[in-house]
Amino acid sequence: MDGFPVPGTGAAEVVVPAPAPGEGHWVGAPSAALDADGTVVLAYRVRMVDTRGAATVVARLADGVRPTTVATLDKDRFGAESLERPALVRTPAGRWRLYVCCATPGSKHWWIDVLEADDPARLETAPARTVFPGDPASVGVKDPVLRLVDGVWHAWICCHPLEVVDAEDRMTTALATSPDGLDWTWRGTVLAGRPGQWDARGARLTAVLPDGRASYDGRASAAENFSERTGLAVPTGKGALRPVDADPVAAVRYLDVLPMPGGGYRLYYEAPLPDGSHELRTELIG
Repeated sequence: MDGFPVPGTGAAEVVVPAPAPGEGHWVGAPSAALDADGTVVLAYRVRMVDTRGAATVVARLADGVRPTTVATLDKDRFGAESLERPALVRTPAGRWRLYVCCATPGSKHWWIDVLEADDPARLETAPARTVFPGDPASVGVKDPVLRLVDGVWHAWICCHPLEVVDAEDRMTTALATSPDGLDWTWRGTVLAGRPGQWDARGARLTAVLPDGRASYDGRASAAENFSERTGLAVPTGKGALRPVDADPVAAVRYLDVLPMPGGGYRLYYEAPLPDGSHELRTELIG
């Protein structure tokens, strides 16, 4: 898709190295936002083999690359077995919201809480409120992407159907809208994988540009769980998206695309390493 900023277009720099060598030691699942002074604020997930998604970290990056941690939210604070990709947004009033996705212990179910504070550092102690509960019997909800579009909050949520045992890794993306980012109305599935294609097992939206073009994670089979690749999609009307291209555009996952005030984009994404660990990288495009 012409003009969409994809990993590999610029020079990649490591933001946070893998927490340890080997499969299952991952850092990434990033969500980036700009503060009023142009500073990048980044939320991301840290995962260790013995603790799964152990924590969500919030950091400031004055240069877009080198992070200074300002808040760490442990999974035990939410009573969660694991944490996955957060969503960090700055509201028009200048306040900060962090949407945290949490795994129900002993279950394949996920839910999403929101925290709000006047400064990213204060998210560490802000109270949590459940905004997307999912349904323990039928669907887990996680990995939100949020944007304010024409005064209306839009949330693209990764949905995992739970009715088939051992097939809970399947995923689609549904859209919800809200006047305030707190009380939501579901609008239905807007992105799904394609039978027989590289994304047949599911499609999880990861970033949306102002013109509606999007990136998403996909995989062909259950065996490729945790090894998703990045594809691109275009809007088709009424919130729906259509995957484009026969092949993925990058072998990374959880791509976030942050438009920069002076033009161009800064990318953040989770990149696999040969030993099975994952690191958090960035690229400046344009």
